[in-house]
Amino acid sequence: MNLNEIMAQIKPLNREARKLARTIQDSLIKPLGSLGQLEELSVQLAGITGDINFCFNKKAIVIMCADNGVYEEGVSAAPQVVTLMQAINFQKGVTGVGVLSKLSNSEMVVIDIGINSDVVSENFLNRKIRKGTNNLLKECAMTREEVFKAIEIGFEEVQKLHQAGFSVIGTGEMGLGNTTTSSLILMALADCTVDEAVGKGAGLTDEAFAHKKEIVQKAFDLHKPNKNDPIDVLAKVGGFDIAGLVGVYLGAAYYRLPVVIDGVISVTAALAAFQLCEKTKDFMIPSHGSLEPGYNAAIQKLGMKPFFDLGMRLGEGSGCPFTFLLIDAAQMILHQMATFSETAMDNSNFVDIRDS
Repeated sequence: MNLNEIMAQIKPLNREARKLARTIQDSLIKPLGSLGQLEELSVQLAGITGDINFCFNKKAIVIMCADNGVYEEGVSAAPQVVTLMQAINFQKGVTGVGVLSKLSNSEMVVIDIGINSDVVSENFLNRKIRKGTNNLLKECAMTREEVFKAIEIGFEEVQKLHQAGFSVIGTGEMGLGNTTTSSLILMALADCTVDEAVGKGAGLTDEAFAHKKEIVQKAFDLHKPNKNDPIDVLAKVGGFDIAGLVGVYLGAAYYRLPVVIDGVISVTAALAAFQLCEKTKDFMIPSHGSLEPGYNAAIQKLGMKPFFDLGMRLGEGSGCPFTFLLIDAAQMILHQMATFSETAMDNSNFVDIRDS
């Protein structure tokens, strides 16, 4: 199935299920709207699944790992081997997302989609396209064919999870240099300046930060990515990890699964997926606000508001476990709270407080 066929088969949220969920929310024993975003989340989840009796017992975070050729330009403070090291460490449960995923009883699917190494490990899936992208300061990061391949890989991994009974997906990534690639993508797709798009990433000094912004601006001026063609943008200035996550968002929408957006890399992929197919947004659930400046440009372009802000900027999918718990909370509220009519039948002193 090609990309156009996938996008053509993505359907909007189920209207009737959303309407019924809204009716139930408005009948629960609370003032109207008093549970705020949790109410809206429950309505969205009903629309995604087409059923008010939704249940999300199996949760997975898909972590795309890849290296970026632009690393050669000194845009990261850490050695490139960290990409491989973390890809191995995720399943050991010792990374940030590894520890937090235990909180929500979620699994991690770690994918080598382009790590600059020949190492093969039982701790990650080998879906390598090649060992890192080209240095985008000198040439296009990828070919269009490689972008399509990365998207296909992301879609296929969601397909496998769906077939295995997973009902909610989180998005994560690992790759030295990917705050540089995400900044360039956002300059094109969110129409923001280099100052609005570029952050310090993994702890750059002020001098190195200024150098990173210079590299980003030079690359943007060199390639002039076409903002009306997300594939062109990804090929010229993107990364295998981001393109793979675009496929995850498309797969989640195709198989009608809620998909959680993590930080700046994840939201960049979400924006690219949205601009390819606007209906994907219906299935996306934001998690946390990121300290990386480009996050705000992307989330505003998507017209979303993150559920929480903890000053996080780790990435990896670390915001997904918290949001999985919010999904559980929205489910429990819709399914376990009593309605006013139920309370009235059991209580002669019943008072309706919905408008209070």
